[in-house]
Amino acid sequence: MFNKVPKIELQSRLSALRTRMDSECPEWQLIAIFSKINQFYFTGTMQDGVVLIPRDKEATYWVRRSLQRAQDESEFADIRPMNSFRDAADAMAPLADTVHLETERVPLAMYQRFNKHFSFKHVAAADNTIAMVRSIKSSYELERMERSGLIHQKILEQRLPQLLEPGMSEAELGGVLYQEMIAAGHHGIARFSMYDTEVLLGHICFGESSIYPTSFDGPGGNYGMSPAVPLLGSRERKLSAGDLVFVDIGCGYDGYHTDKTMTYVYRGQLPDEAIAIHKKCVQIQNDTAKLLKPGAIPEQIYAEITDKLEPEFLKGFMGFGARQARFLGHGIGLYIDEIPVLAKGFVQPLQKNMVLAIEPKKGVAGIGLLGTENTFVVTTEGGRCITGNHPGLMYVA
Repeated sequence: MFNKVPKIELQSRLSALRTRMDSECPEWQLIAIFSKINQFYFTGTMQDGVVLIPRDKEATYWVRRSLQRAQDESEFADIRPMNSFRDAADAMAPLADTVHLETERVPLAMYQRFNKHFSFKHVAAADNTIAMVRSIKSSYELERMERSGLIHQKILEQRLPQLLEPGMSEAELGGVLYQEMIAAGHHGIARFSMYDTEVLLGHICFGESSIYPTSFDGPGGNYGMSPAVPLLGSRERKLSAGDLVFVDIGCGYDGYHTDKTMTYVYRGQLPDEAIAIHKKCVQIQNDTAKLLKPGAIPEQIYAEITDKLEPEFLKGFMGFGARQARFLGHGIGLYIDEIPVLAKGFVQPLQKNMVLAIEPKKGVAGIGLLGTENTFVVTTEGGRCITGNHPGLMYVA
């Protein structure tokens, strides 16, 4: 019934984490992993529990609920039941003075409950170390991302134009699009690491909806269902002739995501200026992809590309008005927003089999957000696209 992550894959991931910790923090003592996604990465299942990785002992997965499901789904070597953290602490004695935690993920109350029994004196962050380990994809992971990319390409390049009907709302398009994606193999959710972020599919917008401001750190926007649910699309904004249709959605297979944006022109034509802007964004994507080689520095890629852009083009680039995102692309995997990021401050060199989504876009008043996005694997020849190569602005009669 379950497609288990192979034991050798789990062992390789733990080994990579230990190696990186030995290099970055030679005196580390214990790593505690609480978040569901990191639990899945290291154990192949996600339960109410904690993965404890001591420096000098084998890792243990302590599960409160559901132990049966963890045992059914996981090839992890040591899975044990617990009623509370006391059970784990008793078995782990003597206890470490310093614990590395996912400081971006662990709420204060959980931290207090954990420390009540483990009594550690110092806390250090494990977030970046885990993220760096996860950023380099194995063949097993790439296979799943490539499957996701094929679904993405099929749905957005072939199927979506057939779903557009005059008078349909953004929300209605989102509903039928979601059904199509599930039928094609999409795993049903778009996961983000950004704190307290909810996303169902992504941005599904007609015309100026795609430049309406949101709290999301990206170039696009949307009205959403309501102020209480600013997601998916508006029930009021209806499709009409001449609309730019902007669809920026995540797709996933077996936990692993790709990111892709397609634009369509519905029963009309855009001004020549808008078409030229879109084509320039596509060229920026292609130029950026060529630079995705092992050893390249993300912030240097960002600077090399953006320094060539004219001041006038930069107005509204990666957003609209003053609402501009300060990156060109982002890592992707179990989350849609991972490291590395093509932006200032990211100086760790790219490595083979990192995966990034490149998304140059520009907002235009009265029209919406133009541009493109696709997902690329870092190779010695440059970025290899896994989500299709249609340039967008597909005309729908």
